[in-house]
Amino acid sequence: MNTQAKDIVRSFYETDLIHNSEAFSEFLHPEIELFWNSSFGFSKKNFNDIKMMFSEMAASFETFRCEISHLLAEGDKVTIRYTYFAKTIEDPDKEEAIAHFITIWELKDDKLYRGYQISQQGDNTPESMKSFLSK
Repeated sequence: MNTQAKDIVRSFYETDLIHNSEAFSEFLHPEIELFWNSSFGFSKKNFNDIKMMFSEMAASFETFRCEISHLLAEGDKVTIRYTYFAKTIEDPDKEEAIAHFITIWELKDDKLYRGYQISQQGDNTPESMKSFLSK
C-alpha cells in the first residue's frame, strides 16, 4: 500500500489544480475532511470547500505549482512536505512561494480521505527555500 498511496498523493499534488477541476473527483474522496491549522487559524474543509478554494485561486494566479520536498509513507498514512509557487495575473513573469505545508493524509478507496495540515505563508529567503530542496 505504501508505494501506491505515495503515488496517489504525489499525483494529486503534481496536478495543475487551478486549471483541471476534474482532478478533484479523481483524487479526493467525496467524504474528505481536511483539518487545517494555518497562520490564519484553524479551518475544516470538505470536498466542496477544497474545490471552491482552488477555483477562487484560479482567478488570481496565472500559474500554480507544487514542489514536494518530502514524501513519506507508513501503513495507510502518507506525509508530504511541500511549497506552492504561483505567478499572479498582475505579475506573470515573477514566481513566488505562496505557502509552505506539511500534510498527513489517510486514504480510503484509493483517494485522499482525511488530512491533517499545517501551513505558513511563503518565505522566499534563500535560507528558507534551501530547506525545501529535496535531499
